[in-house]
Amino acid sequence: MAGSNQRNLTVYPAARIITMNRSRPTATAVAVDDDRGLIVEVGTLETMTPWLDAHPHRIDDTFADKIILPGFIDPHLHPSMAAVLLPMQFITAMEWRLPWQTAAPVRGHQAYRARLADVDKEMTADTGTGAADPAEPLITWGYHQIWHGEMHREILNRISDTRPIVVWHRSFHELWMNDAALDRFELDRDRLATHPHVDIDAGRFYESGQQLAVAKLNPHLLAPDRFGLGLDRLKQAVHFGGHTTIGDMAVGIFDLDMEWQQLVAALDTDDTPFRTHLTPLAAGRRYSGRSDDEVLADLAVLPERNTHRLRFGNHVKLFTDGAFFSELMQVSAPGYIDGHHGEWMIPPEMFEDRARLMWNNGYRIHVHCTGDLGLQLALDTLDQLQFERPRFDHRFTIEHFGLSTPEQVGRIAALGACVSANVYYLHELADAYWRHSIGHERASQMGRLGSLVAAGVPTALHTDFTMAPASPLNSAWVAVNRLSESGTVMAPAERLSVEQALRAITIDAAYVLGMEDEVGSIRAGKSADFTILEADPLEVEPAALNEIPIWGTVFEGRPFPLGERR
Repeated sequence: MAGSNQRNLTVYPAARIITMNRSRPTATAVAVDDDRGLIVEVGTLETMTPWLDAHPHRIDDTFADKIILPGFIDPHLHPSMAAVLLPMQFITAMEWRLPWQTAAPVRGHQAYRARLADVDKEMTADTGTGAADPAEPLITWGYHQIWHGEMHREILNRISDTRPIVVWHRSFHELWMNDAALDRFELDRDRLATHPHVDIDAGRFYESGQQLAVAKLNPHLLAPDRFGLGLDRLKQAVHFGGHTTIGDMAVGIFDLDMEWQQLVAALDTDDTPFRTHLTPLAAGRRYSGRSDDEVLADLAVLPERNTHRLRFGNHVKLFTDGAFFSELMQVSAPGYIDGHHGEWMIPPEMFEDRARLMWNNGYRIHVHCTGDLGLQLALDTLDQLQFERPRFDHRFTIEHFGLSTPEQVGRIAALGACVSANVYYLHELADAYWRHSIGHERASQMGRLGSLVAAGVPTALHTDFTMAPASPLNSAWVAVNRLSESGTVMAPAERLSVEQALRAITIDAAYVLGMEDEVGSIRAGKSADFTILEADPLEVEPAALNEIPIWGTVFEGRPFPLGERR
């Protein structure tokens, strides 16, 4: 055969290949073009004989006794947010298993305070290389009021009145500081006293107030050594979960220009076995005070930054209501048990104006919605935009989908929207929110995925890492079993089948990102991205889905085994 048409092929036989292609749902071999990193054919060794007769090839039996799936996709996580959090001390109510450590759970107010005090003492101790820096900030992540009780500036002052202490909420959307931290990061108490999302007496910054605090923290959080360590850990966690594609759903959440060079240096390297689809915020600090034309001009040039593994497209992110873990989602009657109310991330009229600007300029809009009122705002806006300027295949996507009503599912389907859900909320929070927040009926129906799929709504699963472990199989396990932390099955009618859950972390996740022609299933012409499992998810007991060991991944035709087995 002529040299220009010569292809070097590698063929991977497997115990089973689950393709996520309904025309050919299973196979036993896949052939890969080594030079292009693309799939040539999936089928059997016999059916692909014409290719093998025509081109040099080798048979690689590495996966002969394993299960090959399309590379897992998480369409909504936050590499920079994870990179900021992962160097922190994890003090959480749940155990966190990470590739480099396991953080034991801490529960109870006294236990939380004791652990925080222990961390301060550990930082104060002489490490053998000279006296520790008493001014080094102690920043911890994972606090939650339901498990850890009250948090206040004075509580942190009693831990230390000299070391800056920052307690970051489990939601990421709020934090507390002691006096030393307020001073260290130059937060003006008088100026902030009237801010609607700052309780300066308590040292609490939430939603838009938290963004003000983060702006002051950025030089410390994004310092090259610290941020670089976080990105390295992020890479480990993403690979550990079997991903080959992730979506950064709010790139530039801290400061895009400060982050960008480090993101390229860490995530566009030959040893990074995944690509990142980048979705910028269409509101927030970067565009504060800028005209519509200036916002559009800035968004238009972001794809000029694209590299092989880091890619902007025509997607943007907006917010409606507050964080789910913070109990700041906006919920309809009867509201919260204790009578408190949620928060809007931006005023509803501003949300509609910015959504209209993005819609009319052809962007695919992703909207953070956690409560049913936040979802209502998003759907009412979509309804109005469709009336004003109808669009087909718009991929307007509801992100998170914490609380909803059955009737809203029908509207989602009728308006042609998609959903990318964080179903892990159900596992960690259903019991707690049942007893302390919104009652059993609504808590048990978080993430009503079964209704979505029955209505034909394209439905993906995401982790919003670190809001959930960076493990698509774990998300699928929650969706299939709907087990709360106590082991109670919550709203069993909303369970997905294993096949539906696998679609939600492969081809349906690709659809949400607009990448379904490139990734998400195993068929000729797509990128040779595979996740390799040691057991068949369609054969194991559904309760054991999250226990299936991952051998590793294949990214663009190149195998990347895990350095550590789960």
